[in-house]
Amino acid sequence: MASNSLPATPVRYSQTAIALHWLIALLIVCGFALGWVMTDIPGFTPTKLKYFSWHKWIGVTAFALAVVRVLWRATHAAPALPGGTPAWQRAASHGVHMLLYVLMLVIPATGYLYSSASNIPVVYLGIVPLPRLIDPDPVLKETFKTLHVTLNYILLALVSLHVLAALKHQVLDRDGLLSRMLPFAK
Repeated sequence: MASNSLPATPVRYSQTAIALHWLIALLIVCGFALGWVMTDIPGFTPTKLKYFSWHKWIGVTAFALAVVRVLWRATHAAPALPGGTPAWQRAASHGVHMLLYVLMLVIPATGYLYSSASNIPVVYLGIVPLPRLIDPDPVLKETFKTLHVTLNYILLALVSLHVLAALKHQVLDRDGLLSRMLPFAK
């Protein structure tokens, strides 16, 4: 009998899921740090413009990898949480993961729309000019800027919660949950 359900629940994440997780995590950390530094540089110096370009490249790359990650996750079951995990923790875990997926897509999109509304081109890796999605508009520029910044702070809070939860499972619960996502764990 054929089934449309996901395959049996694995013990740990696939190597593809693990690679996507850590690549996107690295890009998020670098993008956030670069965003923080570049916005503190006064004026429009060559260094600031270079950092903005790098920030955009990180965002475009993170968005593309997040699309792949969401598609991968939709077709590959995640490992089950440990047996005694309370229902509220299961719900919290699911909710935080879903919000992280949404933010991994929406934050780069708001940044891209912010650039479009600002009439500032996005040239990926300094080589590939990407299309402007909306006409320049000062009101939309400020709207997308505010959204982009606000959503990044929400992402920072959720990533912090995610890391703290992983550490709780590792240090306090000692249930091996963290090893499911570590690249070289068995």
